[in-house]
Amino acid sequence: MAEELKVSGGSKEEQYIALIPQIAALISGEKNLIANLANIAASLKQQFNFFWVGFYLAEDQELVLGPFQGPIACTRIKKGKGVCGSSWEKEQIIIVPDVEAFPGHIACSSLSKSEIVLPLIQSNKIIGVLDVDSDQYNSFDDIDAKYLNEILLLLNTTS
Repeated sequence: MAEELKVSGGSKEEQYIALIPQIAALISGEKNLIANLANIAASLKQQFNFFWVGFYLAEDQELVLGPFQGPIACTRIKKGKGVCGSSWEKEQIIIVPDVEAFPGHIACSSLSKSEIVLPLIQSNKIIGVLDVDSDQYNSFDDIDAKYLNEILLLLNTTS
């Protein structure tokens, strides 16, 4: 079955509100985590045209690159390193208005200017992170944190 995403306009919040039910329908009934992560990354990229959006999955003490949309990326990130590794270690959402100001930032691309990273939790365990980068400063806020987290929670209904 062909899938189609209806890209909507409006405020950032309105765009998320329109996107979430589409993602829910897209991943509904699909048990494969990688397939669902790939479609979520593609949906977010298509709707918001983020510079980079994707997932890193926990493997031992590293995050390993998973499904993503955007330029090539760092393949492995150690726990506690950079924004992704810090989000994983601290088990919290991290919003970075200016990546150059984040201590220990890992520059996979010099074009990335701001970032948001959210822990991906399943069965009360962090299994990875969602990483979203922008080529503009101050691109992310509490609205992104709220709705991106809601999108990640959709994954708990498919497993």
